[in-house]
Amino acid sequence: MGFWAKLAAAGGIGLLSMNAAHAADITVISSTAMRELLDELIPAFERASGHKVTIDFQSGVNVSAKLRGGAAADLVVTTATALDELIKDEKVVAGSRIDFVRSRVGVAVRAGAPKPDISTPEAFKATLLAAKSIGVSKGPSGQHLLRVIERLGIADQVKPKMVVPELGVRVGALVARGAAEIGVQQINELLPIAGIDFVGPLPDALQTVLVYSTGLAATGKQQETTKELVKFLTSDAAIPVMKKLGQDPAREART
Repeated sequence: MGFWAKLAAAGGIGLLSMNAAHAADITVISSTAMRELLDELIPAFERASGHKVTIDFQSGVNVSAKLRGGAAADLVVTTATALDELIKDEKVVAGSRIDFVRSRVGVAVRAGAPKPDISTPEAFKATLLAAKSIGVSKGPSGQHLLRVIERLGIADQVKPKMVVPELGVRVGALVARGAAEIGVQQINELLPIAGIDFVGPLPDALQTVLVYSTGLAATGKQQETTKELVKFLTSDAAIPVMKKLGQDPAREART
């Protein structure tokens, strides 16, 4: 059985027997951090089910802002923390949060550049102090790095060297064109960028695990079909795609 056939089978929802007459249009608002993962998994769901999925990728901040501004959607994909806030605001259906993937933070340099030592907190501290410029995201990974440099006692030295891309632009793009000597971002957002070399994850003592979750939007009109999509995305057969992108499944697949 081919990979995508296994993925359809793992969804456990009879996708391959769907009649075109029952096809639905599903609208998703998602954090850009999930772009590569959803870009690979969604077409398989569409082929197997006959449903059409339209995704609006936004920075994490803008995902919440769009929902609070009244944007219509069936499914929301963002950090667990942000999703919980949207549930409190009644923009996402209470009880519908499903943890999706776990992402960690890593470091990259321009392709061919020497890879710095980041194997221990002290080594990572020295690397940050030695770097002439540091690419940092406006999103969760950047917020985590700010906490890390405060903890290491080097915030005053490091903050002036930080280079922050526009919302929706990956830190790796800055590193690839030489606008930042090193870049710190979620591993899954670094790996797809051409022109950089991945150095490795932050040392365990400084690492964070960012959980991304799905939730049914309160404005959704395709709840049952959207639940099929969520089940598909969290199936066991999706795990190899997550792993390829440097991510881990957030929970066991449901059957």
